[in-house]
Amino acid sequence: MNKLAASAELALADIAADNQTFAVGGFGLCGIPEALIDALKNTGVTGLTCISNNAGVDDFGLGKLLHTKQIKKMISSYVGENKEFERQYLNGELEVELTPQGTLAEKLRAGGAGIPAFFTQTGVGTLIAEGKEVREFDGKEYILEPSLTADVALVKAYKADKAGNLVFRKTARNFNPECAMAGKITIAEVEEVVEIGEIDPDDIHLPGIYVNRIVLNTAPEKRIEQLTLKAEA
Repeated sequence: MNKLAASAELALADIAADNQTFAVGGFGLCGIPEALIDALKNTGVTGLTCISNNAGVDDFGLGKLLHTKQIKKMISSYVGENKEFERQYLNGELEVELTPQGTLAEKLRAGGAGIPAFFTQTGVGTLIAEGKEVREFDGKEYILEPSLTADVALVKAYKADKAGNLVFRKTARNFNPECAMAGKITIAEVEEVVEIGEIDPDDIHLPGIYVNRIVLNTAPEKRIEQLTLKAEA
């Protein structure tokens, strides 16, 4: 089966709809599916709930969807690099569900594995625990966290074969496998596509069973979120 789509726009054309939930891979600007995010913006769909570690920056990544007010809710961990995010939240224009980073990863992983909820110590005694079930195990308190799934997952990988088997590159793997597993439909943006069988099975990081479509982007921008240079002597 060849899962390669002709473009990011065509990959989303018959999938994206108003009020959907999207799980979007990436950590900061590392490993974000930038072409798919741009294509999602261009669909004009609104009322989106986005599950992602953060919301990009003001002019890149999910920040573009915030600028056009296509996102109504963010489920994320770190949002400190996006002033438009801050403005919308403080003005009551954006709903935010802040989630500890490890808990967010486990929520996605559990959702992809068909596990409806799990207990964790993270957040006990904080605002995170408000309204959640608390149980004691071996003398310690744990809170019950529901798992997360998404209508659509947008992820970034380094390489794919035409069956959708993915290889990630170093830290760009981050939340991408978990997002892919949690999506009912998963679209992967990759830098290289090879024939089926060209990737050694031992080198596959995510099996193609989790991937519905592939989009080729041979020239990703790969911005550095905070560029720090050594001062001249």
